[in-house]
Amino acid sequence: MKKLSILLACGIIFITSCSKPDKNSSEKPVTGNTTTAVRERHCGTMEVLNEQLKNDPALASRMAAIEANTNRIMENKSLYRLLPDGSIMIPVVVNVLYKTTAQNISAAQIQSQIDVLNNDYNGLNSEFSTVPALFSSVKASVGVHFVLKSVVRKSTTVTTWSTNDAMKKSTSGGINPTTPDSVLNLWVVGAMSGGVIGYAQFPGGASATDGVVIAYDCFGNTGTATAPFGLGRTATHEIGHYLNLRHIWGDATCGDDLVGDTPLHNAANFGCPSYPHLSTCTGTPVEMTMNYMDYSDDACMYMFTAGQKTRMLATFVSGGGRYGFAH
Repeated sequence: MKKLSILLACGIIFITSCSKPDKNSSEKPVTGNTTTAVRERHCGTMEVLNEQLKNDPALASRMAAIEANTNRIMENKSLYRLLPDGSIMIPVVVNVLYKTTAQNISAAQIQSQIDVLNNDYNGLNSEFSTVPALFSSVKASVGVHFVLKSVVRKSTTVTTWSTNDAMKKSTSGGINPTTPDSVLNLWVVGAMSGGVIGYAQFPGGASATDGVVIAYDCFGNTGTATAPFGLGRTATHEIGHYLNLRHIWGDATCGDDLVGDTPLHNAANFGCPSYPHLSTCTGTPVEMTMNYMDYSDDACMYMFTAGQKTRMLATFVSGGGRYGFAH
């Protein structure tokens, strides 16, 4: 189990990318004797955060304050009474930027993503009952609910979006966020540079770019949603970041994800690892490859932990960065 720590500076922030390897990428894994390219999950959240920290000198201190507030609650159970208990309702605006007819995803596909989020964040997903016995005592229903507020659509000539937040700005051909202090904005786009399939902004970032970006073929579980990321779990993962969760491997070899009840991971896991998947980190723990904050395929990630729940709910407390959703 990992010791909780406080984010005091951007020096512990590591660069990674939520992307699918390009066709000619050297990062594609090879299974057995096959040479077939395998799509991998990666997320651009930490890469984007690194750039934001460079461009906004005050961001590190804002995030450090949020982290200190979060740790104050997580380390003192008497303060858990401050946390909302199933009362958080998150309005969602879905901003669809499309160049092709396929990218202009249907209302049914959008609603399917909302349904997936409500299932995943409330332990209603069908796999929740299949969590291995080793982790059953820490699996958690977060108690956060999502409701679709509106859909904004805009035709674009952009073929490939980068992770520079252009899709969030009307001046660069995107769509400005709707009241981001009290509404979760999701941008659904076509291709992103580097094969990125999604990224999020952590609490503490600028309101003008606050929200989550998802590729149109990884959004929801119907329509254009495509395996192995066709069950809507990319949004589940990215909204975890939006609610202040880190990757389960801490973006370092045997790193710290700032949660006490997740096991140490060597690094990200891809595909559908066989259980039990042993870590070579201290103690050789069984890795929680089915956690939403790993990089497993959609069909093989299906749980949050109690510690992750507390960390996410702490964002809705005063000083937590998502307080506007609670009031």
